[in-house]
Amino acid sequence: MGLFGPSKKEVWTQLCRETQSKLVDKGFWKGSKVEHKHRAWLLVLDEYTVSTGKSSVTYTRIRVPYVPKQPFTFQISRSGLFSGMAKLLGAQDIETGDAVFDEAYVVKSDDDWQVRRLLDNEELRALLLLQKYFNLHNRQPMAIFRESLPVGAEQMEFQITGVIRKVEVLKDLFSILCMVLDGLCAMDAITNAGVDMDY
Repeated sequence: MGLFGPSKKEVWTQLCRETQSKLVDKGFWKGSKVEHKHRAWLLVLDEYTVSTGKSSVTYTRIRVPYVPKQPFTFQISRSGLFSGMAKLLGAQDIETGDAVFDEAYVVKSDDDWQVRRLLDNEELRALLLLQKYFNLHNRQPMAIFRESLPVGAEQMEFQITGVIRKVEVLKDLFSILCMVLDGLCAMDAITNAGVDMDY
């Protein structure tokens, strides 16, 4: 236990113990990560830092590559000041029919019907509502700024600014992504095959 609470290694070691995940240390330059296997899919938790001149910003993310069967992109994020302004300016916001969830989250997708099917899961919506910050998407950044994915593969990613040092929160995030993967597979939107990636 450090001066300001548990260290990343302590938290991630406990997380691995409670979720049957694997802690991987890739050395000083590449850092460490947690690999969590769900069916054939491999979820990878890590942190990375971006320098912004005189300061730097650390991000926490969980990524999982998968093979899509059909084009389908989505973004699920907590409502905030700017998302509220975006609604007023006419930005697309898909409602699920769950008033509490629709008030708390902004949902965007290129397929309204599919994303409503994905979120037609009371347990998933309830778990999402427990999260203070959340941004989950499968919209790919520009190719020059991302790792090379195998041909035909896509990537789903959760990302927030800052670090998470609470095991229960990290366990919830793994559960959310696993439920989304299962939902997409049940919808026949993705295959049940894993993708080999060296994150």
